[in-house]
Amino acid sequence: MASIARKRQREILENKTEIPPTTEDVANVAEPSKGELSAPKKDEYEHDSSDEEDVKNTIGNVPLKWYDEYDHIGYDVQGEKITKPQKGDEIDEFLQKNDNPNYWRTVIDPHTGKPVVLTDEDITLVKNFVEGRFTEPGVDPFPPSIDFFTYEKMIHPVTNHPDQKRSFIPSRLEMKKVGQFVDALKSGRMKMSEPEKDSDEELDEKLPTFYQLWSNEGESSATRRYRQFIPAPKNHLPGHAESYNPPPEYLFDEQEKQEWKAKEPSERRLPFIPKSHSSLREVCGYPRFVNDVFRRCLDLYLLPRQVKMRPNIRAEDLLPKLPQPRDLQPFPTTQAMVYEGHTGPVLCISVEPSGHRLVSGSADNSLRFWDVASGRCLGIVKFSHAVKDVAWNPNAAVSCIAAAVNNEVVVVETNLVYETENGMLHLEAEEDSESSGNSLPVTWTLVKSGSEYENGIRLKITHPKVVHTVVWHKKGDYFAVVMKEAESMPVFIHQLSKRKSQNPLKKPKDPVQTVMFHPTKPYFFVATQRYVKQYDLMKQELMKKLLTNCQWVSSVDIHPGGENLILGSYDKRFCWFDLALSAKPYKMLKHHQKAIRQVCYHKTYPLFASASDDGTVIICHGMVYNDFALNPLIVPVKILRGHKVCDGIGVLDCEFHPKQPWIFSSGADCTVRLFY
Repeated sequence: MASIARKRQREILENKTEIPPTTEDVANVAEPSKGELSAPKKDEYEHDSSDEEDVKNTIGNVPLKWYDEYDHIGYDVQGEKITKPQKGDEIDEFLQKNDNPNYWRTVIDPHTGKPVVLTDEDITLVKNFVEGRFTEPGVDPFPPSIDFFTYEKMIHPVTNHPDQKRSFIPSRLEMKKVGQFVDALKSGRMKMSEPEKDSDEELDEKLPTFYQLWSNEGESSATRRYRQFIPAPKNHLPGHAESYNPPPEYLFDEQEKQEWKAKEPSERRLPFIPKSHSSLREVCGYPRFVNDVFRRCLDLYLLPRQVKMRPNIRAEDLLPKLPQPRDLQPFPTTQAMVYEGHTGPVLCISVEPSGHRLVSGSADNSLRFWDVASGRCLGIVKFSHAVKDVAWNPNAAVSCIAAAVNNEVVVVETNLVYETENGMLHLEAEEDSESSGNSLPVTWTLVKSGSEYENGIRLKITHPKVVHTVVWHKKGDYFAVVMKEAESMPVFIHQLSKRKSQNPLKKPKDPVQTVMFHPTKPYFFVATQRYVKQYDLMKQELMKKLLTNCQWVSSVDIHPGGENLILGSYDKRFCWFDLALSAKPYKMLKHHQKAIRQVCYHKTYPLFASASDDGTVIICHGMVYNDFALNPLIVPVKILRGHKVCDGIGVLDCEFHPKQPWIFSSGADCTVRLFY
């Protein structure tokens, strides 16, 4: 029988269902087998205690702190005082903690002041309460849910009755009811319920209404704002000079007193002469007290007042949000090499189109060719005068340079100065002749032999004045020269292949400083002291006149895209022009401390630079977008230092490497430096 009962219990546990007991199960439970012992019965008086006999406090819901000053803590049922139990000191507390094993579960009853030992059930209840669980043990907070309706679409739904006709046909009963409501509202038999009023609105209705007799109902809000009360400014608080015993430095000597008396009252720094007294009671009355109070009254009465509207704008919001320089790399940051050899200031430099060679012209009457990678001097060409400017032919098929020496432009073939793989410079062997048109004072001379021919000089073009600037066209056949000292015909454009010259400007109004060819279109830029003029060479007319806002223009360069132009001046100004936007500068910077000598763009990277007499070269990031709705991004990223300032002159020229983010600079310290 016992085996049958255990089997029945196992089935109930496995199925987890409530199965009603059978008659046999009941019999087995009621009558255990002979071989098995029945479970011991629990004593029904085991948990009984003498709580009924304990003394109970009958003070009710009263704070116990009211009894802190008494020797008892309440009254029992008989009305007798319940004396406070004696408390041990810290030593007794320590002994109880070490000797009593139930110390950790002992608490003090606040109503009786006696210790109470918590049972295991009490401790379990407290732990469950602290941990946020159910206080009663054995309670499952998340019982398994029984899904009466499954999420799967079954073949036979629970309800499949068709929709009733009233679910999609307007109800005639509701239509009749709404019509009755509308008729009652129109006839006045039915009124809409008014919204409930707040207590503040009810109070406002009870209060009497006052009207302003002199109010102007048609007055605008702007006029009313001007008539608002403006408090008078407060008087300045007295300083050290007004003290009865001012510091010695505030006291006048005899000379200062004479100067104070000689000045007009409006020119005096102080309206009185400070005096020193040993105590406050020795201070005499102020003779101009009434005058000062009267002037204060006049100020309050006659002087107009105005409220200063302070805009709530942070300083960070006024500054443009520019990217970090590390996000705009690459750009030159470090000095890599110094090219030494010149004995005078290096006035000009130019880089070969391939980027492997460098040429520099100096005031020591020499032209030096350098290897960029090693810094070795490849060749030297000597002249009788200083080299004012030098420019490498941008056509890689023709290896030659044009140098401005005194009043001549010398064309030097570089493959005769050092070994190179570039092509030869071919010039037709014609007789020396003047340029087309006898009115132009320009002479072309072809060098055929002699020491100059051995040094690589192939052509000389003689001009009436000293030549200061040489600029090549992008195709490498035309180049322009500028003579700053010439009053008439200061600019010439020469064609190398046909040995012909042109004079685009007969007699300009302002002295010409430099010129520049447009990189993609037949435009020609002429920079005077205060303006930059753009000419169309095909139509031979003036297209645009740029207003520089500068006193003296020093250099100009064109962006490779042809839509932007940068300009430097001797009055420390740097200007960026957007040719498609306006004739005025889009951006003007003044980040150099002295005159700007040269500005230049990089041909491939979004970089531009400016060189100044303060001995620095400032590299800026200049991104030009194809979208005309976006403005160019201009961010200064690096200041390059290395050149020494000699006699107030610093960096004289700078030029970017044609392929790498490097820059070359030349200065008055007789050196050429490479930064990468």
